[in-house]
Amino acid sequence: MTTVLAEGAQHALLTGHAEVATTDMKIDADQIELFGKDFIYAQCRGDVKVVDAKRGLDLSSTQLFYDRQQKIARVQGNAMMEDLKNEMVVKGGFIEDRDKEQLTIIQIGVRILKKDLVCRAEYAKYYRDKKILELSGMPWVSRKGDIFQAARITVNLDTDEITLDSGVQGSIQESTDQGTNQQQNGQQPAGDQGSPTPPPSQNQTPSQNQPPTQSGAQSGNQSPTPSGQQPGGPVAQ
Repeated sequence: MTTVLAEGAQHALLTGHAEVATTDMKIDADQIELFGKDFIYAQCRGDVKVVDAKRGLDLSSTQLFYDRQQKIARVQGNAMMEDLKNEMVVKGGFIEDRDKEQLTIIQIGVRILKKDLVCRAEYAKYYRDKKILELSGMPWVSRKGDIFQAARITVNLDTDEITLDSGVQGSIQESTDQGTNQQQNGQQPAGDQGSPTPPPSQNQTPSQNQPPTQSGAQSGNQSPTPSGQQPGGPVAQ
């Protein structure tokens, strides 16, 4: 530990399995730098882990800045937050948690996982008190196999209601039956199958003494009608 206690320039540097405990959380890191009046700011580096037992949040990253007065935590570098109360995992390049506003902002390669729900985006806001998730920046949501895409997607994590805004597209899976499965496999449903279609004439073995008749030949190429028999078509007068 290295520390400076001069008034207005308080500064302390903790290295090697550093740990800081506040009223609301516990911070572990390879290096923790404390500064500001009454050491209200903490800059953490290395293998950073934060446990907030009061709110049921766990944070991990390679860098963390924490303001004890405003209760704001900024996490970056493979940032991950586990919301244990809501059974949800949040990942991104940058996470800012504002405790007083009950708001978490996630940016860069956002990934959110919750039971049957998977979300991807470049920017997200998570209102913890309302359990509302707002996604933007090419958002993509999958819920129980259903895919949703739009310019902006809002998810109510309490009711599983999904709201899509502008550029809406997606796909919804339906329960499959036997006929659907057969069609997907290139087969006809059992109810639509008829009598077997006879094989085409070219598959028949031609007589050894007669050349095979070309299928679809024009009448001018047909052999003359044998004597004593009527031709198949009308006779020109």
